[in-house]
Amino acid sequence: MPANTKPRRARNFAAATLASFSILAMGIGQQSFAQPPAPAPAPLSDQQTQALVKSVLQTEIQAAQDPTHPMQYRLHKVSPRYATTKQIVETKDGDVARLLSINNGPLSPQDEQNEETRLQGLLNDPSLQRHRQQREQGDTERARKVIRALPEAFRYTYAGIGETPQGPSYRLSFQPNPSFDPQDLEAQVLKGMAGELWIDVAQHRVTRLQGRRIRDVDYGWGILGKLDQGGTLLLDQADVGNHQWRTTHMVLIMNARFLIKTVKLDTTLDLSQFEPVPTGITYQKAIQMLEPHDKPSSAAQPSSPRPGR
Repeated sequence: MPANTKPRRARNFAAATLASFSILAMGIGQQSFAQPPAPAPAPLSDQQTQALVKSVLQTEIQAAQDPTHPMQYRLHKVSPRYATTKQIVETKDGDVARLLSINNGPLSPQDEQNEETRLQGLLNDPSLQRHRQQREQGDTERARKVIRALPEAFRYTYAGIGETPQGPSYRLSFQPNPSFDPQDLEAQVLKGMAGELWIDVAQHRVTRLQGRRIRDVDYGWGILGKLDQGGTLLLDQADVGNHQWRTTHMVLIMNARFLIKTVKLDTTLDLSQFEPVPTGITYQKAIQMLEPHDKPSSAAQPSSPRPGR
């Protein structure tokens, strides 16, 4: 499949986040029987830990490139002054989004009209969607560079088992690798971070990445920019159905300077209500899916009186 037909998958475990889980109830006939607890997974040696990290992160990269399981979902984004909720559909032409609410309230008539105008513009000019898709592919590739660097960026140590609603996860603590020499500018964001990486024992997928910057990091000897100490990243991922994994929660807090521009990030993302959509769906079809259900169709409009003969 050509590269430009692949939908964005950075949200699987990349740039960006355990919100939706299933509860398993067991009953047999009229009686229930206590089941012996499953044996705890054996501790991992340092060599096993490093091998597990490499294997699992390779799986995450492959999942990010898989275009065969597109979904639609709800995205709630919160910053200190603003909150939005969007419905997003993944398509072979890139993601399509519709704004649903601002600051947890309904859209004003003007905001509704702005959304209609924007989406109609995408329908009328396919080049706009192609540009959006190109930006998404750039974001995905930058996220992929970060994931590729994770095994070498840190020294991982087995720290025990963490219990999650969907089962046990290996808890792996990490500290900066002093010999890490990032080959990509994007991977430099990993320098100076420490934290934990959680990996689902059964499916070998990342369930959590939690890191904190323990020292300042300079770009280009401080000339290009600097990431300040104290920034935090929390990313949760879950099986949202049929062994499809998606980021469900992400928190990013960071102070940074790039050249002469200072950036302060304080963003929380919650992704929920995942539902599969047909493979190969076009962005035009996604826009139709995103139309409000209570919007009157042309068939429902009263027809004009027919002129008499």
